[in-house]
Amino acid sequence: MRLVQLQHSMEGRRVARVDGNTLRLLAPSRSVYQCALTALHTGRSLAEQVLAEDSGHTIDYEPVYQGQSDWRLLPPIDHPEERARCLVSGTGLTHLQGASGRDAMHRQTDALPDAGPITDSMQMYRWGIAGGRPAPGAIGVQPEWFYKGNGTILRAHGEPLEVPRFAEDGGEEAEVAGAYLIDANGHPRRLGFVIGNEFSDHRMERRNYLYLAPSKLRPCAIGPELALGVAFQDLPGEVRIERNGQTLWSASIATGEAHMAHSLANLEHHHFKYPAHRRPGDVHIHFFGTGAFSFSAGITLEEGDRMIIDIPALGRPLINPLHRDTEPDTPVVVLAL
Repeated sequence: MRLVQLQHSMEGRRVARVDGNTLRLLAPSRSVYQCALTALHTGRSLAEQVLAEDSGHTIDYEPVYQGQSDWRLLPPIDHPEERARCLVSGTGLTHLQGASGRDAMHRQTDALPDAGPITDSMQMYRWGIAGGRPAPGAIGVQPEWFYKGNGTILRAHGEPLEVPRFAEDGGEEAEVAGAYLIDANGHPRRLGFVIGNEFSDHRMERRNYLYLAPSKLRPCAIGPELALGVAFQDLPGEVRIERNGQTLWSASIATGEAHMAHSLANLEHHHFKYPAHRRPGDVHIHFFGTGAFSFSAGITLEEGDRMIIDIPALGRPLINPLHRDTEPDTPVVVLAL
């Protein structure tokens, strides 16, 4: 089962179930968040609650997906009332290809020649290989973790991802993200998985790996669909960059536990072990890492380039154009009160 969230100038927000080329609107819930809270109250699964709320009203999906409808797609999960109560974060160095790309970025030829010591990035990946899949009931090695921002940075399918004026660059990171709601007792509840573009500033990160944290503070995109009941084992797909209608670069991607150093349970434990990450009513979007990105192939994205991520098990492809803010950067002035 897959869900989308929609916005209409007259009807406001709605949530719908994907049924082939048709979107089946739900009622009374007007957001996935509201539907999930109702499911918790009724004791149903989220999928059962969705089926119980089928309103019988439908709209054509294709015009909405193509941006040719009065309805527009929203991120498929968010906090509809307080965007700041959606925490967006991620885990890196979980895939060999991604770790190799990071290793190449962080390897300085003079200090760390190919025959010399491994970088911290590759060391963390190896720790994951050795201890990232603990036995049931045990706790494994913790992964790299990063903060991206709150719900204000989420972008939907079709919306541009902006390279801000203070950034050095911007590039796609094709990933799967988990969507979670913290219930009234402080227990994380996994709602499903989404295609994600964990957009980052790789040029800044390449200067020094200690710049990883600010390089991640960028907008990101998820969607267009939230997939319920999908096994996080083997999720193949493709990522490509289009420029002027032509494919500039593409790569096959494969994610899920079969292709990762860590188990899903271990990644989730280390994110939710912090009490601050288990505040009732909060939403979490957590990225699980990438295996390929165009920056490692020497690609610099330009204005209007389209980033396309296709993971068929999670619904239609996520497409976002790149936009660069070309205004000159100016200091932020803090005033005394």
